[in-house]
Amino acid sequence: MAFEQDKICIRGLRVFAHHGVYEEETRLGQTFVVNASLFTSTRKGGMKDCLDDTISYADVCQFLTEYLQQNTWKLLEAAVEHTCRALLLRYPLLQKVELELEKPSAPIPLPFDSVSVCITRSWHRAFVAMGSNMGDKKGYLDGAVKALKEDSCIRVKQISTYYVTEPYGGVVQDEFLNAAIELETLYTPDELLDVLHDIEKAAKRERLVHWGPRTLDLDILLYDNLIQDDSRLTVPHPDMENRDFVLMPMAEIAPHLVHPVLRKTMRLLLNELQRK
Repeated sequence: MAFEQDKICIRGLRVFAHHGVYEEETRLGQTFVVNASLFTSTRKGGMKDCLDDTISYADVCQFLTEYLQQNTWKLLEAAVEHTCRALLLRYPLLQKVELELEKPSAPIPLPFDSVSVCITRSWHRAFVAMGSNMGDKKGYLDGAVKALKEDSCIRVKQISTYYVTEPYGGVVQDEFLNAAIELETLYTPDELLDVLHDIEKAAKRERLVHWGPRTLDLDILLYDNLIQDDSRLTVPHPDMENRDFVLMPMAEIAPHLVHPVLRKTMRLLLNELQRK
């Protein structure tokens, strides 16, 4: 996801809260120190000199204090992870956050200044292919879109036209209804895959025949500019450049998007496939 590398920094915010592995830590509490870098575009707020066009650091400080005080976690890792997600969900202009949580009074029987956990989390741009060729095809695709929209960690940005396409892979079966979705997500690729599998399962998807008929098929096509190939997930989706039912909806909603391996736009890949 492209954005200007502006950031709003918060350093040394002290919060008295109740986090820790030991019972006395969660019972008695202690002071934590928060350092945060909020990545956003400050240009509009800066040009217009208007608070509504930026992220209020005062509001963020108040939110961080209340969130860390209202929740309790054993691990700093859990406290930072959940707080990062809460920030990204609360502030629409926030695109990425780097958050460090320090624990100056950690129960360590050795001289030290502080321990901390620092992580970076952000919204990611992904494209998902949808397909169905059993039963109420449109209903299955509509249901998948609805499920994605209802997930707080996903923002559906664009949905292509639904295309009627011929089956791919040589298995005799009914025509497909295919589409593509552009979304922003806080999920990792593997977490997003799990979400898609759960939606397929809710649509009674059965994996009986390779490239066979299915109520609902959801595939991650692209995830940022990630290139991944392991036993569970391959991104970009393999062979997408030879599948018109993928390239037609992709060329509709993201014609100038460049394939990170082939280095060609979706529109060019479709044009080349259609000339074969």
